[in-house]
Amino acid sequence: MGMIHTINRWMATLNYRVALYERCADPAASDFVGPCIFVFWHEYMLLPLYLRPRCRLAMLLSQHQDAELLFHAAHFAGLGTIRGSTHRGATAALRKMLEQGQGMNLAITPDGPRGPRRQLAAGCIYLASRLQVPIIAMGGGYDRPWRNHRAWDRFAIPRPFSKSRVVCGPRLHVPADLERDQIEDYRVWVEQILNLVTETAERWAAGEIQLEPSELLYRKSVPHSAARS
Repeated sequence: MGMIHTINRWMATLNYRVALYERCADPAASDFVGPCIFVFWHEYMLLPLYLRPRCRLAMLLSQHQDAELLFHAAHFAGLGTIRGSTHRGATAALRKMLEQGQGMNLAITPDGPRGPRRQLAAGCIYLASRLQVPIIAMGGGYDRPWRNHRAWDRFAIPRPFSKSRVVCGPRLHVPADLERDQIEDYRVWVEQILNLVTETAERWAAGEIQLEPSELLYRKSVPHSAARS
């Protein structure tokens, strides 16, 4: 757990801002309306893990060994985890969790655990259709991050005390009982939106564009000096 503690302290130095299409889409907000399925690219998975601990989020993780670090990081952040495929055995468990969890939400990295990078797998579309829960695309960005070019997702490592930006899109509603070709249409749609909000967050973090922040997005443990622009 030493590495996770180090990551937590590292993330605490960042300057956070968020732009929300809907304020009630933030699971930490008092007027949050859920449940929802939050999707974000694997390379930015540290952002939701750090920023929204203990916010009734459960991450759907594969059984693959590549997901082990994410499993431990999620538990450290106070997030629930569900191991398994989106198509095999997980739907019934997810439905029960949503029904009994009093607002429990799902968090999915739809290009993980092995890629291809920024290509959305259809699993989240399948779940949204079967469970009738909307999808919210969450884009992240850091100012001039370091990149692990050996990793399939070019994992983003933020520079200490740099800017971090988040852009959350609107609720995306997927009809029930989709046919296979319809699932592909919605998969492409959600992928395009997730890439759009991610690219917007990255440009905002780099200072290429300016957005009006909806709220300061940092935990109470963050030093005030690190939360200033």
